[in-house]
Amino acid sequence: MSISFEGQIPFYQYMDEQSEVVNTLPEWALIDETLVRYYQQMVIARQFDNKAIALQRTGQLGTYASSAGCEAIDVVTASLMKKEDVLVPYYRNHAMQMVRGMKLSEVLLYWGGDERGNSSPAQGEDFPNCVPIATQCLHACGVASAIKIRDQQRATVSMLGDGATSKGDFMEALNVAGVWQLPVVFIINNNQWAISVPRALQSIAPTLAQKALGAGIRGEQVDGNDVIALHQSVEQALIRAREGKGPTLIEAVSYRLSDHTTADDATRYRHPDALKTGWDKEPIKRLRDYLHAQGWWNESNETQWLQHTTTLIQEAVDQYLETSPQPASAMFDYLYAELPLQLKKQREIAIARSDKGVS
Repeated sequence: MSISFEGQIPFYQYMDEQSEVVNTLPEWALIDETLVRYYQQMVIARQFDNKAIALQRTGQLGTYASSAGCEAIDVVTASLMKKEDVLVPYYRNHAMQMVRGMKLSEVLLYWGGDERGNSSPAQGEDFPNCVPIATQCLHACGVASAIKIRDQQRATVSMLGDGATSKGDFMEALNVAGVWQLPVVFIINNNQWAISVPRALQSIAPTLAQKALGAGIRGEQVDGNDVIALHQSVEQALIRAREGKGPTLIEAVSYRLSDHTTADDATRYRHPDALKTGWDKEPIKRLRDYLHAQGWWNESNETQWLQHTTTLIQEAVDQYLETSPQPASAMFDYLYAELPLQLKKQREIAIARSDKGVS
């Protein structure tokens, strides 16, 4: 089989940092429905993020990875996926999981250390969070292989950060996706930081999307703060995957507006001017200003939506905090189909200590 690809990396943007239109808009973006929905979902994601960080700071949640700055990438991608598509996320994709149907309280359960937050009924065939870097890319190829073998019109979406593109797992996944022409879409959230390592020290290539060239697959770069550009790129990539036209690599350029996680202190390695520039480009304000300019959103809408969002999130927090913890045996019960003898003994000890009230 001969695969033809020109080897060019296009960059897509429709709305610049000043919320000005810089390209001919697609028809769907000429009416308010989709754009307002994207905005509403992004606001929920940002407010949830703020609440989760507050819970962690007060000892009510474990270490948490903020999604601030990548809300547009998550919300648009999840919104365009069909129910039968498969999401293979990494640890910063809680906004996608919310849009895909997970309860906010379930997302909190995961970050609170309860594995029930990793097995929501709403996840369907979506994978749980992947913390090891880039391994999820190969998992996505496995899923996509099954889809292709079964001749199904479905797509697999693998999410990753820019740091993951420096891992061998990522390159291996691109290679097999290209050779087997798998129905998978790789989306890089290029937020400019792999923990404390800046993008410039990760790769000298002008774009991360160029890494698709060696695998012979389509690569493109998009403004990750522009919901219109994201919609266009992701939608077409998903359609290609479902129609059996092979994989796509999308590099969505954004900026991490937070610490890497709540265990990190980005002030030790990031200049405040760079963070300020990131906030100037961020996706929520950009879309809000555009909606205001079109007369599709106003201060009254904003107030009402923030009130709704606050209530929604607080209800989720209350549900999370009121959830009874699992028994001590739970840490052993989902590891193996048949628990090894050594772990059986440890399980018995854990149950006995728990019964005596010993932590």
